[in-house]
Amino acid sequence: MFKLFNHYLSIRTLLLVVLEAGVLYYSVIIGFQLRFTATALPLPYGEAALFSVVMLIAMSGLGLYQPHAERFRITLMRLSLAYAISLVISSAIFYVFPDIYLGRGVMALTSVVALMGIVLVRLLFTKVTEIGLPKRRVLVLGNGAEAEQVIRLLQQGASARNIEFAGLYPVSQETRLENRTSSAGLETRASDPQSHEELMATLERLKVSEIVIATRERRGGVLPLRQLLEARLQGIRVIDLHSFYEREAGILPLDALRASWMIFAGGFDQSASRDVVKRIFDIVVALLLLVMTLPIMALALLAVRLESGKPVFYSQIRVGQGGRTFRIVKIRSMRRDAEADGKARWASTNDDRITRVGAFLRKTRIDELPQLWAVLRGDMSFVGPRPERPEFVQKLREQVPFYDVRHSVKPGVTGWAQVRFWYGGSMEDSQRKLEFDLYYVKNHSFFLDLLILLETIQVVALGKGAR
Repeated sequence: MFKLFNHYLSIRTLLLVVLEAGVLYYSVIIGFQLRFTATALPLPYGEAALFSVVMLIAMSGLGLYQPHAERFRITLMRLSLAYAISLVISSAIFYVFPDIYLGRGVMALTSVVALMGIVLVRLLFTKVTEIGLPKRRVLVLGNGAEAEQVIRLLQQGASARNIEFAGLYPVSQETRLENRTSSAGLETRASDPQSHEELMATLERLKVSEIVIATRERRGGVLPLRQLLEARLQGIRVIDLHSFYEREAGILPLDALRASWMIFAGGFDQSASRDVVKRIFDIVVALLLLVMTLPIMALALLAVRLESGKPVFYSQIRVGQGGRTFRIVKIRSMRRDAEADGKARWASTNDDRITRVGAFLRKTRIDELPQLWAVLRGDMSFVGPRPERPEFVQKLREQVPFYDVRHSVKPGVTGWAQVRFWYGGSMEDSQRKLEFDLYYVKNHSFFLDLLILLETIQVVALGKGAR
């Protein structure tokens, strides 16, 4: 993993993207040369770049760069669908700009070369990277629940293929975890902690490349500071809980969060230049989507009208940046009497208030499209924490620490929590979503917004997380 524009990226995934971008680019060049072998024509470098970008966006949108491994048959199905979508988009671009049209013969040859090349890269890449890329050997230094959670994420998280759990090194007289089943399902056993002086020998014996400090308490000689400094000077990386969860899970865990850390940690930047770039991005994306989706919204409104009558829109008050309230408009997906008693309720799984048409609109996120007007007004951004209703916000402020931090940025139509976590329908879900929102507030950038936009395509295309 490495950090780019405040966001952690997998080296393995980035390497795969670069390789496949090269395959896609040169497949157009090769297809063009095969088609016009007897004619000396300028090579279509610009068209090749355009095709590569469209194809990579389609592949990303269909989950072909997700960190979790999947069966090759599923990957092949996703790849075929991504290619079909990219051909439709490319054809539309060629229709608007006929001067860059490559011709059916070139595209047919390009298709064969590109698909064969991508499949070959995928087959070889998995074997080569699993053998050739060394795994990080991680030692967890800590005890109790924090250490259990870190070990679980190391062994079961998305980055497990790149990480090897080296062991647990206890730091106090509390329970040490080692080889017996605990309540979290880990193999643990209680034993006495080791002395600080043994740490360096342990690091060398276990060939550790990274230490995770999995303890909240650091005072009173709990941590072996001298040994940790020595390990750092020997090239062993030492990271705390916050950095570990940022890198491996894309969250800021509430249980370990402290105001003092948030004050002195990097990130949480608010600048005029960032606001200007984000506003331009919001206006451009919102206008494009409105133009592209007007026919879809018209059909959705007609379907709602035929199924359950008027009104076809539904408006709510939400809490935005700085705690200010504003009104959003959505296509109605619930019965007209969904909240006849005036009490605000979260949507739940198999919610009987949702109509048949509404269920489809929610699954495809079509009901959210009218919120693009709120983006153009400036009440919302395209990417940011989802705005909640004032009734929920008041409860969450009282029960969830640091909840108001999410209101330091504009709320969004989509966001980091929306693409990484399912629909929040309870207090516990809201706390979990806040951990993703805090990560976004700390690390938000134009680059992260683009990544979230790509992942949103995947969420919509695969119907993830809707209720």
